[in-house]
Amino acid sequence: VQLQASGGGLVQAGGSLRLSCAASGRTSSTYAMGWFRQAPGKEREFVAAIRWSGGSPSYVDSVKGRFTISRDNAKNTVYVQMNSLKPEDTAVYYCAASSLYYSSTYVPKLRFEYHYWGQGTQVTVSS
Repeated sequence: VQLQASGGGLVQAGGSLRLSCAASGRTSSTYAMGWFRQAPGKEREFVAAIRWSGGSPSYVDSVKGRFTISRDNAKNTVYVQMNSLKPEDTAVYYCAASSLYYSSTYVPKLRFEYHYWGQGTQVTVSS
C-alpha cells in the first residue's frame, strides 16, 4: 500500500487547510486510515482516524470541533479539513493505513496499529 499526502502549507492562525491522502496498491487489505503529526522535538501524535467501512471517526481532544476527517472510498482517499488553525497545530502531518481488523466500531489510534505511512506534509500556522 502506498500513501501520498498533500495539501500542507503556510496559513495564518484562524485559517483553514485541507489535507488529502491518496492510497494505492492493496488498499483492500486496510481497514482504517489515520492522520498523525509530529512537531519539532516532539513525539509523533495521533490526530484523527476513520474506518473505510464508516462509523464515527476518532479525534485527539485538541482538534475536536476544529478538524474533520472524511473518506471517499471510490477514490481511496482520506481528507482532513482543518479549521480554526492554531500555531500549536504546526507540524509535519502523516497519513497512515491500518491493516488491523476490529469487529467492533473501534478506530485505531496507536502508532503500532498502523502499518503503512505516507511521506508527510508540512503544516505551518503563523501567529
